[in-house]
Amino acid sequence: MTAPLRLRLDSAALTSNWRHLAKLSGSAACGAAIKANGYGLGAREVARRLAGAGCRDFFVATWAEAAALTDLGLTVSVLHGLRAEDPLDAPFARPVLSTAEQVARWKPTGRVCDVMVDTGMNRLGVSVEEIGAGLLDGLAIETLLSHLVSADEDVPLNARQLADFGALRGRTQAKRMSLANSAGIALGADYHFDLTRPGIALYGGWQRTGHDAIRQVATPEAQILQRRRVRAGDTVGYNAIWTAPVDSEVAILNLGYADGYLRCFSDKGLATAEGVTLPLIGRVSMDLTAIDVTALPALREGDWVAMSYKLPETAALSGLSQYELLTGLGPRYDRIWA
Repeated sequence: MTAPLRLRLDSAALTSNWRHLAKLSGSAACGAAIKANGYGLGAREVARRLAGAGCRDFFVATWAEAAALTDLGLTVSVLHGLRAEDPLDAPFARPVLSTAEQVARWKPTGRVCDVMVDTGMNRLGVSVEEIGAGLLDGLAIETLLSHLVSADEDVPLNARQLADFGALRGRTQAKRMSLANSAGIALGADYHFDLTRPGIALYGGWQRTGHDAIRQVATPEAQILQRRRVRAGDTVGYNAIWTAPVDSEVAILNLGYADGYLRCFSDKGLATAEGVTLPLIGRVSMDLTAIDVTALPALREGDWVAMSYKLPETAALSGLSQYELLTGLGPRYDRIWA
């Protein structure tokens, strides 16, 4: 059964974005963050396409996310570490350890892990002082990671984190070091170390100069449930925030905030059909949204429109982050890869 909502996903754009980021990464390997179900697009399908393009390092948030990829034969790291409830013997992923308790839990296995070190985020990670005190001694580490706080801004903290992380080179048994996320890659070669970990830029996000070649990957499309005439002076939707200035033709779409198309788009979102831009009118509701289709007299019930959804522009319009725009897209979309 097909849904009245679909997410058009561009395989060529996804792999082109990864290749661009890999080129920007220079001699460093370029991995991929596919947590949050591939930023909402479908982790398995994203991973398959990126692996085909040459990506060899994948990052998820939880063990459940990793387990869903088991049969793909990928190298997967679990960023949220190793709780007491998590497996010590899972062959399909390795933990990114971030506390002394996790290190103590994992070390007796003798198996390879990754480690997160905190250099200023104050989120996950062991401290530089703990490393100096020998916390990681005897631990088989594939990659030592840290995470930039403000890579999308030109702030002194970037250089400070770079210096603190770089000072750890050779102080652990780690084979590789990794600091740069999507924005961090564009900060320059000093930030690349041995492995970069892009996320949002893979999926069409643009944060810095250097991301200019990044292409849109996801476009929501909604089906028209009804076309109706609204007389001049009548209103559309909850709270009557839009009043027809003249007799208008309105299409009601199967799309709303339950699908991640939030109320912040009310009276300012845009759709397109047949190359024509169609303004969203009135309040976005849970499952329904209205657009003005006066300019397209042939558009009918059952037809589809594409929602304008380029991430940088849509973030500026809505006040949402580029991450929210993607990860909030709900399960009611048919995800269609081309």
